[in-house]
Amino acid sequence: MAEDKILEGLEQIRPFLQRDGGDIEYVGTTDEGIVQVRLQGHCAGCPGARMTISGVVERVLMDGNPEIKGVEAVD
Repeated sequence: MAEDKILEGLEQIRPFLQRDGGDIEYVGTTDEGIVQVRLQGHCAGCPGARMTISGVVERVLMDGNPEIKGVEAVD
């Protein structure tokens, strides 16, 4: 899986998170194709974090990248 494509996708998302005092960090990818990210700042522990991961991050990263099977937040 191309890490550069993942990082490009996260760069698209980052300005929206930073506007609300948060950020996102790429942690790694599992053998099963799950991208692991860490939410930072105000996004860490935010009640809307799960919706951000599934609704925004997953959609952006999976679009055009069939090898990505999902996205999960890690601590």
